[in-house]
Amino acid sequence: MERIETIVGRFRERFGGEGGQRLFRAPGRVNLIGEHTDYNDGFVLPFAIDRDSVVAARARDDDGVNVVAMDMDEETSFDLGGEPRKLRGNWIDYVEGAIRCSYEKFDVRRGLDMVLSSTVPIGSGLSSSAALEVSIGFAALSLAKADIDRKELALASQKAEHEYAGAKVGIMDQFTAALGKADHALLIDCRTLEVSYIKLALRSAMIAVCNSKVEHELASSEYNKRRAECEEGVAALKTKLPEITALRDVKMDELAANRSLFSDTVFRRCRHVVTENARTLLAAEYFSSEPGNLAEAGKLMYLSHESLRDDYEVSCRELDALVESAKEVEGVYGARMTGGGFGGCTVTLLESSSFDAFKLTVNGNYKSEFGFEPDIYTFEASDGASELTGA
Repeated sequence: MERIETIVGRFRERFGGEGGQRLFRAPGRVNLIGEHTDYNDGFVLPFAIDRDSVVAARARDDDGVNVVAMDMDEETSFDLGGEPRKLRGNWIDYVEGAIRCSYEKFDVRRGLDMVLSSTVPIGSGLSSSAALEVSIGFAALSLAKADIDRKELALASQKAEHEYAGAKVGIMDQFTAALGKADHALLIDCRTLEVSYIKLALRSAMIAVCNSKVEHELASSEYNKRRAECEEGVAALKTKLPEITALRDVKMDELAANRSLFSDTVFRRCRHVVTENARTLLAAEYFSSEPGNLAEAGKLMYLSHESLRDDYEVSCRELDALVESAKEVEGVYGARMTGGGFGGCTVTLLESSSFDAFKLTVNGNYKSEFGFEPDIYTFEASDGASELTGA
């Protein structure tokens, strides 16, 4: 409540009035398994975390938009009737993009006063940008009295990131922020956009995230290379399997039977995607079984990391070290890098009683090798975008 009171206080200080503002939120996310599968029409298994972006907002009677970014003590203004501005390279791109794309998608328009604040760590691979976009879009559409379809809200937020921030992201982050459900992961079919809710039967286990606090410059250029290599693999396979349109359609025996079509590198890229899709579907079964088969889910997480490290080659020494340290701790079921790679975070499934030993081991090993400690968070699966009442 203290956080909410601070946000409301800042809103009233900046925009006046003793009420009339409403509060909205949307969470960040962690992907349990299913990496670099989204742009191959595959499957992902994220959950919404209990860290979020919160928006205090009030509708205006004109087309003016005034936004205060409380955490940075900065603000911006623009007019909805004016020409959109894009690709400025800062937080304003996400804000203007989320508002304009949401209004465009739902065919509504209303001026706004807003104050923003977020507890999703920025630059950690926990999708702070999607949390921001979806919370803003949800607030803007609610105040404009739109009939909100959450999938359409997520697609509008994705469009904002594409066109205004210049990041060609898949749909996982925005879908999770909009459609998350407490105690559940989301099995997302990135081709059909179908979402299945997977009950996380964790019992006495928990999920920890380790932020390596590094981001290597390779990330952007290598991401584009991986997409191109996957497309090259599909083009080669279509000469023998004309019915396929993406690696999602390929089974491992079909890939192996056509090994001669590829260079070694392209074959390994394709092998990661094909096997990662299979792991993701199997992990969804293991996590949701009663009681959850956490030992088998953990094995799949380790296999996912090995595939990302060796076949897809998007890991780095820091991420590998975090996973290797996790293996040393009794009570850890599995760990893997999560996100695009070349830095960012790992996600670990472990018994709650092992957390102190896990933290001690990981911090000690990491500081010994790299000179500083990672940030370690624990998260629970939360609901997606919502309005906060009673504030």
